[in-house]
Amino acid sequence: MEETIAGTEAAQIPKQRGESLLETAVRYAEERHWDVFPGTWLEAVDGAQRCSCGDAACPAPGSHPARPDWATQATGSATVARRMWQKQPTASILLPTGRTFDAISVPETAGFLALARMERMELTLGPVTLTPDRRMEFFVLPGASVKVPDLVRKLGWSLASLDLTVLGEGAYVAAPPTRFGSRGAVQWACRPTPANRWLPDAEELISPLAYACGRDR
Repeated sequence: MEETIAGTEAAQIPKQRGESLLETAVRYAEERHWDVFPGTWLEAVDGAQRCSCGDAACPAPGSHPARPDWATQATGSATVARRMWQKQPTASILLPTGRTFDAISVPETAGFLALARMERMELTLGPVTLTPDRRMEFFVLPGASVKVPDLVRKLGWSLASLDLTVLGEGAYVAAPPTRFGSRGAVQWACRPTPANRWLPDAEELISPLAYACGRDR
C-alpha cells in the first residue's frame, strides 16, 4: 500500500507500508545494485525511543553508522544484506555515497521549489529522499562532490553562501523507511523506478538547485 502527502504533483511522496527493513535493504541491493549497510536502531528506554548507540543526546537517533568501519561493511550482495539484517532486523538502512551515486543535499523548501522547476524543464531525475530533519537529497552520478563547487561558481554563486552540500566518498545517506527517532521516517520524494535507473549528472540539476537555495536564503 502507498500513501502520498498532499501537494503539487512534483511533491507527491509515496510512503510504503508493510515492508520490513530487511526486505527493503535486500531490494535496494538486488534491484538497484546499491551498496547497503545496517546502522543504529531505536530502543524503547523508559517509554522513550533512544538510539542503540547509548547517547541520550544522539543528534541522529537510530540513523547513523553503528561502527567506525562501516565503509568496509557495506555490501551490494542481497545475500549478505539479508544475513546482516537478520542479525538486527530493526537496524536503519544506510547507503554509502561516492560509489554508485553521490547525493546533493538541500533544505526541504528549496528542494520542493527545485522539483517543481525541474518538472517544468522536463529534466530526468534520479531518486530523491526527504528526511525528517527537513532535507532533500538528490541522487546523481558519482563525482558530483568534485564538480559542484566549480559549477556553482559558474552560475555566479559561492558554495559557502548556499545551504547546498554534496555527499560523496566517505559519506552516506539514510534510506526509506529508516526512522530518525521520534521525528519520523525518511521518505521518497521521487522513488526509485525503472525509468530513473540511469542517474543524471550533477551538471544537469545544479542550476535549479542552486537557484532554489538562493531563493531560500
